[in-house]
Amino acid sequence: MRKPHPITLVPALLAAALLPSCGGDPNSPGIEYMPDMYRSPAVEAYVDPGQDPYYVGNEKAATQRSTQSARLPVAGTVPFSMDPAKAAFNFPYPYPGTPEGYEQAGLELKCPLPMTQAVVDQGKVVYDKFCQHCHGAKGEGDGSVVKNGNYPQPPSYTAALKDLPEGKIFHSLVYGKNVAMGSHAGQLNKEERWQVTRYVQFLQNGGKLWRDAPVAADTTAVPALK
Repeated sequence: MRKPHPITLVPALLAAALLPSCGGDPNSPGIEYMPDMYRSPAVEAYVDPGQDPYYVGNEKAATQRSTQSARLPVAGTVPFSMDPAKAAFNFPYPYPGTPEGYEQAGLELKCPLPMTQAVVDQGKVVYDKFCQHCHGAKGEGDGSVVKNGNYPQPPSYTAALKDLPEGKIFHSLVYGKNVAMGSHAGQLNKEERWQVTRYVQFLQNGGKLWRDAPVAADTTAVPALK
């Protein structure tokens, strides 16, 4: 019997090597040489990347990679501030979200930011993004949500809320007010809430700077003693 020439065996061997790469999965690239070198596994944020499936198995690795690894800070932890002048903004808020806390904040809480055009301008930027759709551009309670969504009209800053203290304005941003207004503490940091407070006072004063606005130390820096 005549033996096949070695050259004729090369195509057959290549075909035999390529056949296993033609699997049933249309998304499979087939056999890859060192795939981890150019196809790194995607890892979700805030989860444990897990151990190598080669050592612990795919099931255990998948469980590890679907487990939340981010931890909440210890109660009472104060975030570090790179700006010492703004360090007090990171201290805990001492007033509870109760009617008593609302009244206490109105009496004691004072804005640490000056009533300047720069602060008011910054407050307007935040107000336009988070407040205008309900309270209106001038604080008259005629925002688009009220006009188009048939929601109850918020009181006007130039009428019913004209004398609302700054402490109550800030407190409402922390916890929300009544049913319609939710808490904005998750969207605005403490400095941004104070900027909005100054802008609301600007609207209360008919769109004019309140030149004699007192600037007090941030009384929310130290939690109230129980």
